[in-house]
Amino acid sequence: MYDMPREIDVRADGGLRIITLNRPDDLNAVNDNLHVGLARLWQRLSDDPTARAAVLTGSGRAFSAGGDFAYLAELAQDAELRAKTIRDGREIVLGMARCRIPVIAAVNGPAVGLGCSLVALSDIVYIAEDAFLADPHVQVGLVAADGGPLTWPLHISLMLAKEYALTGTKIGAARAVELGLANHVAADPLAEATVCAQRIMTLPQQAVESTKRLLNIHLERAVLASLDYALSAEHQSFTTDDFRSIVSKLNSGKN
Repeated sequence: MYDMPREIDVRADGGLRIITLNRPDDLNAVNDNLHVGLARLWQRLSDDPTARAAVLTGSGRAFSAGGDFAYLAELAQDAELRAKTIRDGREIVLGMARCRIPVIAAVNGPAVGLGCSLVALSDIVYIAEDAFLADPHVQVGLVAADGGPLTWPLHISLMLAKEYALTGTKIGAARAVELGLANHVAADPLAEATVCAQRIMTLPQQAVESTKRLLNIHLERAVLASLDYALSAEHQSFTTDDFRSIVSKLNSGKN
């Protein structure tokens, strides 16, 4: 649906769209196809007049394990791919902030890197008891330009946002709810997120969508204040010796 790459499965159930990150053998780690698909997805959801709500989840054991190591290695070497990835990152962030319909995240497992960013940009979050959030961009030599530190100061204190962004520390499910980075710990996050989405779809559409927009104006303004700097800084970090050295070690360890 929506002409997505196979790495993103979109199914319709009436007005509900179930969006599944679909690289289960790789813990839904982000490759170029998945990143491009996410950049296109949110406007297509907004443009679909029959869509009323969406649930976002991962296939298999993870929500998303972050950037695929092979993809990161390509980014270290390919200037054209880096430029496209930065453009797509901007579309992901602004696309989610501006998406017409409510997006409910069903975090079925680890949500790392961009996976953590997708959670931060969702409207309501259900998280499995054994799942966690983490943004390890700095640990691999990158600036986190597409979520995490970009939006966390709206959810939690600035000092806590700094701690988690600068250290990459894992945030367990209960702690995420305590901080306000998730709404509910759930035994079955997909089932509970779906119930939430279905409940929202019974409510007056214009009131729901305009209320979401009203709230997300705050999010969008905050994002736009720092997004261009963040993307420029991330683009620069892709070219550093630190990033290239770390990615080389990660790929060597994987092989």
